[in-house]
Amino acid sequence: MTSTLHAASREALAAVELTLLDVLEADPTGSAELGGELFAVVGLLDREVGLRRTVADPSTDPAARGRLVGDLLTGKVAAGTLKVVTTAAGARWSSPRELVDGLESLAVTALLVGAERAGRLDAVEDELFRLGRIIADQTELEQVLTNRAGDTEGKLALLRELLGSKVDAATAALVANLVARPRGRHLVSGLEALAAEAAKRRERSVAHVVSAGPLSAEQQDRLAASLQRIYARPIALHLEIDPALGGGLVIKVGDEVIDGSTSGRLDALRRRFG
Repeated sequence: MTSTLHAASREALAAVELTLLDVLEADPTGSAELGGELFAVVGLLDREVGLRRTVADPSTDPAARGRLVGDLLTGKVAAGTLKVVTTAAGARWSSPRELVDGLESLAVTALLVGAERAGRLDAVEDELFRLGRIIADQTELEQVLTNRAGDTEGKLALLRELLGSKVDAATAALVANLVARPRGRHLVSGLEALAAEAAKRRERSVAHVVSAGPLSAEQQDRLAASLQRIYARPIALHLEIDPALGGGLVIKVGDEVIDGSTSGRLDALRRRFG
């Protein structure tokens, strides 16, 4: 859903996604709130250019950037949302714009995880695709929803009237964000991209796990159970041992990579200071 990210931003997004998944695992019912609040933060950073640049400034202390976000958002968003945004603020992004892209990607992930856990991911994918086709066939409707001079609240009211209770709440939230904050995207292609994200998530079922040493049966069971909670589906483990990792795990599920290895962290530091 996001534009192509540069290396530093891809690394930052992967790290913050770990925090996002931890938050969702701690509160399995909080995905809708988390996704909605992350979308709201995206809107705030889109509007406030100075704030966006400050939060993403790599020359400042990461802890100070985290405190700034904490001061700004404490009491205004849920604790889980604050944790995710604070972690993002402390990460190193290639540009302020890519920080915002990353937060939007995390909001989409939160909503899709919620749909997945509710057994509704297939429905969300289908609804996004069908809505894209409907709007593509109704030029006048597309023009109203994408009119830059149009009132955002009016567009959202029209969207609510159009969708009513016919679609999943995750679908409605994803479409509303796209209409309210197009961020240079076309509506129909944006809906197609969201449907593709849902499809990619639905197809994930195998985790390729690289560890520095053998995992015991108990460790494998715990890892499989954690991944199943995260992805809301049984996950088969494909195990590989690589002593060069130094410790920790590298887990790849679909195109999502979670690098918790010692060597991965060292490589990240080398790239940062090299």
